Amino acid sequence: MTPVTERDVQMLHDALGPLKDREQVAARLLESSAEHSFDPDTELDWAAPAEDDKWFWPPELVSLYDTPLWRTMSEDQRMDLSRHEAASIASLGIWLEIILMQLLARHIYDKPVTSNHVRYALTEIADECRHSMMFARMIQSLGTPAYPVPGLHHNLARVLKTISTTPGSFAVTLLGEEILDWMQRLTFPDERVQPLVRGVTRIHVIEEARHVRYAREELRRQMATAPRWERELTRLNSGESARIFASCLINPQVYENVGLNRREAVTQVRASGHRREVLQSGATRLTDFLDDIGILQGPGRRLWRSSGLLA
Repeated sequence: MTPVTERDVQMLHDALGPLKDREQVAARLLESSAEHSFDPDTELDWAAPAEDDKWFWPPELVSLYDTPLWRTMSEDQRMDLSRHEAASIASLGIWLEIILMQLLARHIYDKPVTSNHVRYALTEIADECRHSMMFARMIQSLGTPAYPVPGLHHNLARVLKTISTTPGSFAVTLLGEEILDWMQRLTFPDERVQPLVRGVTRIHVIEEARHVRYAREELRRQMATAPRWERELTRLNSGESARIFASCLINPQVYENVGLNRREAVTQVRASGHRREVLQSGATRLTDFLDDIGILQGPGRRLWRSSGLLA
């Protein structure tokens, strides 16, 4: 029998260490899920009418805020735009969460089914199911249409999630969660905003905090151990996903639906320094993290810059 050397013991320790840490993180997140999970159907007053003179999204986060076109709009038209933009963001959220559920299910496909890591992934999938139904119900309550992403991006996402690496899947997860989370953290305590929208965003913020922790911890582990080709593909995939996310955040149809010229509105949003600052502020915490673990490099970084999310 070959003797076990100190080097063998160290290699086994190095291999098991991240797995033990992964299980400990998942166990804490499972405890948090048991203590701080919500049923939107019973937690929120869906029958309450909208309150007069209240926004549906903080005005500073509305895409046209502080543009020349904004200054020509009546207060009622501005509030109506906030209503449609809230629906557009909720529609994007549903699309992203359906993608995330697929990526999470694929991630755990060949992992130990009794592990805390897999149990928490399944818990998160259940959370995302509730969030998607909550967002859909909110759109109905707002009295607006749903705003799907353009067909090109819808189908391009099929390709991106099919070729996505494991770290790429978690990078996309954070992209879909952290920027919307930043906006919602400004929304739920804002007393200018409709109570229903504040309630929806409050639930989402509390439960998404766990999802962000899970994804960050796993992405850091993956980027430390993935082969070079996988890290490079992750950088490209995350950059292209950032470009798609930024272009799909607000469906341009919202402008026509409140009586504005669509082309002029889109042009002014693209030229808006305030809008650029909002998007970059919302992405700063995420991009700082991605930069720290080596994702914002090479062509991927250029894609992030082209998205407008990275200065």
